[in-house]
Amino acid sequence: MSEYTERIGHLALFDGPGGPFRMTSGTVRALLPGEILVRNVYTTICGSDLHTFCGLRQEPCPTVLGHEIVGEIVQLHPEHPGTDLTGATLAGGNRITWTIFSSNPDSENARRGMPQKGTGLYKYGHVKAEGTELFHGGLGEYCILQPHTGILRLPEEMPDAVAATLNCSVSTVAGALRMAGDVRGKNVLITGMGHLGVTCAAMCRESGAKWIGAADISERRLQDALRFGADDVFDLRGADSVSAIPAHTGGKGVDVVFDMSGSPDAMEAGIATLGTGGIAVWIGAVFHTRPLQIVPERIIRNLITIKGLHNYNFDDFIAAFEFMRGNWQRYPFAAAVESEYPLGAVQDAFEYAVAQKPLRVGINLRK
Repeated sequence: MSEYTERIGHLALFDGPGGPFRMTSGTVRALLPGEILVRNVYTTICGSDLHTFCGLRQEPCPTVLGHEIVGEIVQLHPEHPGTDLTGATLAGGNRITWTIFSSNPDSENARRGMPQKGTGLYKYGHVKAEGTELFHGGLGEYCILQPHTGILRLPEEMPDAVAATLNCSVSTVAGALRMAGDVRGKNVLITGMGHLGVTCAAMCRESGAKWIGAADISERRLQDALRFGADDVFDLRGADSVSAIPAHTGGKGVDVVFDMSGSPDAMEAGIATLGTGGIAVWIGAVFHTRPLQIVPERIIRNLITIKGLHNYNFDDFIAAFEFMRGNWQRYPFAAAVESEYPLGAVQDAFEYAVAQKPLRVGINLRK
């Protein structure tokens, strides 16, 4: 049995769209076999957190939002294996980040390479806060990590604000590139240039893409795309923006289009740019949208493939870590967190994120 020390932690409860966050405190329960207690030090506000805040998607409430988290290990239960996904030893004080989920590794979907859809799925920042189960999201001082959570020990030189985005955005993009196959020497279009989109541009550049186009409806985000490796940008508000894309591919069309926006208009526009044998990978539409209008004959005759990805697997998480470790200084990832707030000002942080639409807003729990 692990020795239990009673701890009280602060947390921001989300009761549902339209109401303010509720600052409260609670007792951190004792660890169960295989669990780890972490003190959260930094959380970035993901786009899906904002969708929940605005009522575009539903979560069980009250809940503790936030899943892009960096924390420091406080205690490991004796029955935890004591290593991360790379085999590195874990100990108290280590700074870590972890997968958005845990699940049964022996379940059918986990064995098929989709642990994010395995049985017994548990998702940080998406669980109802009730009883003694309070600390399972980023907007609290502590987080209890479930067994079978993928953990990575972080290098000292990687800033909290950079490392936090590994947990969702960067790993999801790594999964999208896996779904697309080798992009070396290919023409790539990315629609939606939020944090997912700019990360995708940088990953495609480092993976040897021949040409990278970036499309959005925000001039500010299009300029961000250029700083993260895009060659050309296209404003989707322009009626002729999509028709201009084939000229950049020698007339053969785009090889791979990634949609990071979830916008039906953007997904339809992206499909229209694909050449013969093209692949579309969609990861942005994790909220309700209208049905898409696609011409089936074109999909069939042009041998077009459409793939969807929700979250990521453990290999994607490791690939994201390796990418970021080697490239966070090559691209302006540190500047992607455009504003930072303490936990007590979480309401201001979310309102700022909704109004200003920065790539990311950070919650610094060290303050």
